[in-house]
Amino acid sequence: MDFPPFILSIFLFLPLIGVPFLFLSNKVYWLRFIAGTFTLVPFLIIVGLYFEYDPSNASLQFVDRIRDIVVSGNLRVDYHIGLDGFSLLLCGMSSMLFFLSTLATWSSITNRIREFYIYLMIVEMSVHGVFLSGNLVLFYIFWEAMVSPMVLMVGIWGEDQRVKAAIKYLIFSFTGSVLMLAGILILYFKTGTIVIEELSTGLLPEIPKNIRLFMFFAFVLAFAIKVPLFPLHTWMPDVHSQAPTVGSVDLSGILLKIGLYGFIRLAIPLFPEEMLEYRELLGALSIAGIIYGAVIAMAQENSKRVVAFSSLSHMSFCMLGILSFTEEGMAGGMLQMLNHGFTAGMLFFMLGMLHERIGNNDIAKAGGLSKLLPVFSVFFAIAVFSSLGVPGTNSFIGEFLIILGSIKANVVYGALAATGVVFAAGYLLLFAKRMIFGEPSKNLIEHHDLNLKEWAILVPTVIMIFWIGIYPKPFLRVLEPSVKVALNSASMKVIEERSLKEKDLSDKPFERKFTSYKSLGTEPARYEERLKGYPSKYALPESIRKGKETSPEGDEEAQK
Repeated sequence: MDFPPFILSIFLFLPLIGVPFLFLSNKVYWLRFIAGTFTLVPFLIIVGLYFEYDPSNASLQFVDRIRDIVVSGNLRVDYHIGLDGFSLLLCGMSSMLFFLSTLATWSSITNRIREFYIYLMIVEMSVHGVFLSGNLVLFYIFWEAMVSPMVLMVGIWGEDQRVKAAIKYLIFSFTGSVLMLAGILILYFKTGTIVIEELSTGLLPEIPKNIRLFMFFAFVLAFAIKVPLFPLHTWMPDVHSQAPTVGSVDLSGILLKIGLYGFIRLAIPLFPEEMLEYRELLGALSIAGIIYGAVIAMAQENSKRVVAFSSLSHMSFCMLGILSFTEEGMAGGMLQMLNHGFTAGMLFFMLGMLHERIGNNDIAKAGGLSKLLPVFSVFFAIAVFSSLGVPGTNSFIGEFLIILGSIKANVVYGALAATGVVFAAGYLLLFAKRMIFGEPSKNLIEHHDLNLKEWAILVPTVIMIFWIGIYPKPFLRVLEPSVKVALNSASMKVIEERSLKEKDLSDKPFERKFTSYKSLGTEPARYEERLKGYPSKYALPESIRKGKETSPEGDEEAQK
């Protein structure tokens, strides 16, 4: 299939193009049709791009670039978007969930429908813009563009405490945005470029250590708020519990991913030494998030808050995998981001369906699903088992790779992460028991089981849960070049090359090997060779990781 050269721009801006069509009629069916059409077509486009994507090429593909759309002094801003394997899968997952969200609004949003669809479509464009941006200015514009409509969605269509939750989300988001803007400005003044690939592969600027640390932590805090990373998570439970169903789906299933995406796309290649230097600290915060989220989820009486704290635990799992800087951990972290999108999205969709039937999110008032809503309870059990990581479901693949990579990088962190799986079994099985096998609720006796619209929402997510769980190869294959780029970006060989002067001592220009994403997409070196002085003292010995049969007398590493 031959796509036009601007196909990625069509995919990106189609939801925004659909906004004026919402004003052609006040009929509810017309508003639903327009919102559904302009969110479905981007999903179909990204599916087509998936089949045209070349996983052997680590460069950005389907690039659309218009040079010098903004020129001011030395600042030149291009319109520059492109797609790699990681952003391809994230765009596919998010566009699917946005379309399903429009179906969910048919019964959950009954007032100011046009305004809700406008905000939803702007959020979709903004999220995809973050995933596709080729320079820091576009990245920041799209990053900021999603905040206001999300705040309005929570503040207008949320629950009783919606305004308080919306303000909290705004404050946290604004704080992170200001920090990132400061980091971007300093980076531009010191390097003279805003192109992400140039910043990721070019010579590292000679910047004083304190300024470099400020830039690093400015980006890290901005991304950590969005993940969210413990202890910057306090906005999330309130926002999830007060947001409308679609708002919770979009926040948990999609928007949480942009923080982790920022770590992989910007923090690692722009600040590789700092990421390696502080990965133990960030890893400790990830472990705290895994265990804290799981333990606190056990004590919740609000079903949405259970899934919110579950998301904290799962996102911390993803972060730990990324920080392992192993092939298994990095691939597992990326894949688990997709898995969480489908699983958490499905759970929030189902809690929204339940809310429409009983009018609240109280677990105590939603018992006995197996007797009153048997089909619903089967789908709910699938979502819970997926979140738990039962073999055959998508989360099993991601969590297995993350724990494997984490143990290789740090046995202590890997073991603690494994305990998080045990805690997850505790709160999720308790959650499922109370919802499915609890005392039948009088609130549900008069209500029907799943209708056709609800089937249409849940079946696609179930398909993705079992597809990734049973046959993850197509997804891991697409992620492979992005994994290689991330690992090589943080390798000492690349860091040393990027730290050299433009000319050697004999005044001859040296020839650099890693000058683009394509060159970074080569096979990574062994773990010890890549990280040299940065491996944790608790890293698994190479002889064990390789499974070699050695004796202490005949192997120096074993003696150590």
